[in-house]
Amino acid sequence: MRYFIEDLGKHVNETVELKGWAYNTRSSGKIKFLELRDGTGMVQCIYFRGECDESAFENFGDITQETSLKITGVVREHPKKPGVYEIGAQNFEIIGKSPEFPISPKEHGTDFLMNHRHLWLRSKRQHAAIRVRAEIIKSIRDFFDGRGFTLTDAPVFTPNACEGTTTLFETQYFDDKAYLSQSGQLYMEATAAAFGKVYCFGPTFRAEKSKTRRHLIEFWMVEPEVAFNDLYDNMDLMEQFVEYVVQRTITNKKEELEILERDVSKLAPVKGEFPRIHYKEAVEIIKKENPDFVDGDDFGGADETIISSQFEKPVMVHHYPTAIKAFYMKEEPKDATYSMSVDMLATEGYGEIIGGGQREDDLDIILRKIKEHDLDEKDFAWYNDIRKYGSFPHAGFGLGIERTVAWICGLSHVRETIPFPRMYGRMYP
Repeated sequence: MRYFIEDLGKHVNETVELKGWAYNTRSSGKIKFLELRDGTGMVQCIYFRGECDESAFENFGDITQETSLKITGVVREHPKKPGVYEIGAQNFEIIGKSPEFPISPKEHGTDFLMNHRHLWLRSKRQHAAIRVRAEIIKSIRDFFDGRGFTLTDAPVFTPNACEGTTTLFETQYFDDKAYLSQSGQLYMEATAAAFGKVYCFGPTFRAEKSKTRRHLIEFWMVEPEVAFNDLYDNMDLMEQFVEYVVQRTITNKKEELEILERDVSKLAPVKGEFPRIHYKEAVEIIKKENPDFVDGDDFGGADETIISSQFEKPVMVHHYPTAIKAFYMKEEPKDATYSMSVDMLATEGYGEIIGGGQREDDLDIILRKIKEHDLDEKDFAWYNDIRKYGSFPHAGFGLGIERTVAWICGLSHVRETIPFPRMYGRMYP
């Protein structure tokens, strides 16, 4: 029978067989220690001379870092650490020998680690971050699935831009041109008219020549869209959603967050009502520290940090200037210079994790704005049909997975939030 490290608490005093990789080894006289990992966790296997097979003790030196093994031993609870288990090991069998492993406990440069990303994933911190990512993704699906949303995934190949034409990846689609998706939002607007509450979840692509700690070329987004919601309904949903994801993750992934040395006390307040401020209020906050900021401009990373530093919860900035938002964003009825848009800025300087708003539902206005943005109307004929045949108010948002993982894990760079990051200037491995 196959056993896994995460289940050892169910098998105390039983003899079990484990398969995994050697994370670390050390010896001290008549006792030898093997730290074994199997993907579900780590366990210390202890070989006492006289209690284990003599061959196992004599050949212990054959075990090198990342050698794959089968070991047999008795599960016991650690005498001083309740809930922690170890193996009174009897023997081992080498499955796959590992020569000198490139990533040792010594310090390595970022380029070296990124070139060996396929191996770096085996380290405790990277392993912990990706397990937290998996929990975040599961919690996202559970949140929407549990509230009556229908998953209606959007295509990756698209005939037109969603977030501006300057960051499009162009590719050949037989005899036509196509682009890798920047967002599934336009398609979610269409499926919201069919199903009411929908979301898509998948990779998106932005050809941004940026090397900041917040940017990836390929990243994952979840994008819900709700028929008959307005901007304020949308902010309520964002608030409930982020609280659910954060609180569930810090509850279910305590061990991983401890490995990452995350101060979860800074995430504990992420519940209840979040602060909401108008763009004009946000500008006033920025100008106190950056008087050169130009009212009407979009916020940079430093500006977002200034704003979020004033709050212990994520802050929602709404009503950005219409001029800096996409063509589909609805104009504020009382002042068309502002849009019914909203961004959520995470705490601790992590910046925007959500962007969204209420969509323009007036066909004449959409046609005007497509022209103003110098887009080809025929590329959006299908999109305009949403307004032509039974138009309705609707709103939604997109949450970037990697920025959210970075925030919850307390990571300094998004390159550690996805197994194989794609960044400007890097596509290996």
